[in-house]
Amino acid sequence: MSLKKLNLLALLAFISLLGVVVMQVYWVQNAIRLKEDHFNRSVDIAMKTVLNRFLELNTGENLRKLTMNETCVNEKTDISDVISPSLLDSLLRTEFKCLKLTAGYEYAVYSKMNHRIAFGNVVQYKEEIFTSEHQQSLEALYKPGPYMLSVYFPEKTSRMLQGILGWMLLSALFLVGVMTSFWYTLRMVYLQKRWSEMKSDFINNMTHEFKTPIATIGVASEMLFKDEVNRDTGRIKKYVSVIQTENKRLQNQVDQVLQSATLEKGNISLRKKPTDVQQLIAEIVEVFQLRVSEKGGKIQFEPLATMPILQADRDHLTNVLANLMDNAIKYSNESPMITIRCFNQKNRLIIEFGDKGMGIRREDQKLIFRNFYRVHTGDVHDVKGFGIGLFYVQKIVELHDGIVELDSEPGKGSTFRLIFSMIDSKQVQNELD
Repeated sequence: MSLKKLNLLALLAFISLLGVVVMQVYWVQNAIRLKEDHFNRSVDIAMKTVLNRFLELNTGENLRKLTMNETCVNEKTDISDVISPSLLDSLLRTEFKCLKLTAGYEYAVYSKMNHRIAFGNVVQYKEEIFTSEHQQSLEALYKPGPYMLSVYFPEKTSRMLQGILGWMLLSALFLVGVMTSFWYTLRMVYLQKRWSEMKSDFINNMTHEFKTPIATIGVASEMLFKDEVNRDTGRIKKYVSVIQTENKRLQNQVDQVLQSATLEKGNISLRKKPTDVQQLIAEIVEVFQLRVSEKGGKIQFEPLATMPILQADRDHLTNVLANLMDNAIKYSNESPMITIRCFNQKNRLIIEFGDKGMGIRREDQKLIFRNFYRVHTGDVHDVKGFGIGLFYVQKIVELHDGIVELDSEPGKGSTFRLIFSMIDSKQVQNELD
C-alpha cells in the first residue's frame, strides 16, 4: 500500500473516530438534559401535591373568610394562618422522599411584591430562592397578596451527575480503549510499512553487493578457459587470486547476514578476556589510515585512558570499532576528518568516534540501530552496505554491559559514544599492574 493511500485511510479512520467522540458527547449531554427534566418534573409534582393538600385542608372557615370582599378591613388573616409552616415543612419532606428527591434543599414562602420572606428554612441561599426555577403561586390559598412557594436545590447539578457518573466513566473508558487501539493499530501499520521498506532496501542492497563479486568471479572464470591464458602461468595466478579475493568478500558478506540473524535471536556467545582497548584502537587506525589518506582525510586518535583494560571479546570489539570507522569514512562528504578519543570517567571507559560528515537527521537517529535500517542518502546504492553495521555495534556493546550514545546534526557530523562499565575491569587492571 502506498503512503498516500495509507495516509488517506488513516484520515478516514480519524474522522470516523472523531464522529464517535462527537456522538458520545452528544449522548452524554442528552442524558444530563433528560435527567434534569425528570428532576424538574418530579419537583413540580411534589410542590403541586403539597399545595393541593393545603387546598383540601382549607375548605372551612379560613378559606371562606379569605374569599370574601378583600376590602373588609376587619379581616386580617395572616399567610401563616392559612399555610402552617410546620405542616408545609413536613409535607415537602414527605413528598420529596416519596419521589426519591434526596438532594438537600432550602425553601421559603415569600411576598412577590417586596421579596419579604414569611417563613421557611432558608439559611444560605436567600438570593437563589427568589430566582429558583422551582416556584408555585399561593394565590389559590391566599388572596390578599401575591405569595410564592419557592424551593432551591444547591446540590442539584452534582446529584444529577452522580446519577450518571458510572455510565459516563464506563463510556469514557471504552472511548479511551477505542482511541488507544486506533493509535496502536495505526502505529503498527506505519511500522510494518517502514519495516517492509527496510526489507526491500536490504534485498536491493544485498543483490547489488552480491552482484559485483559474483560478476567478477564469473569474468575471471571465463578468462581461465581461454587458451592464451592457460599458457601464461602468471595470468592464471592473477585470475585465481581475483576469484579467491572475491570469494572471500562474498563469504564475509554472507557471514554478516548470518551473524545479524544470530544476534537477533540472542544466540551469540562471547569469549571475554582482558583487552587493552587503546592498543586495539591504534591497530584499527593503522588499518584504515591508508584508505583515509587516499581521500585526503585524517584520523586523530587521543589515547587518554589511564585504565584502558576491558573484559571484552577482542574479535567482536574489533568488528565494532571497524564498523564505526567504516561508517565515518563512508558518510563523509569529501575528505574524512575523524577524531577518536578513549578516556576514563568515574568508573567508566568511554570511546568516542567523531566525524564531520553529513550527519544524521533526528527522525533517523532513533531507527539507525535497527536491523537492516539505512539512512537514505538519495540513491539506495550511494553508500554500500546492508544496514546491519550499527545494529551489530549496539548488540555487541550491550553484551559487554555497555551502552551506545549518538550526538548528530545534519551537515555538521556525528559522534558515536561507547560507554563501558569498569567495575569488573578494575580487578583485571590491578592484576596486570
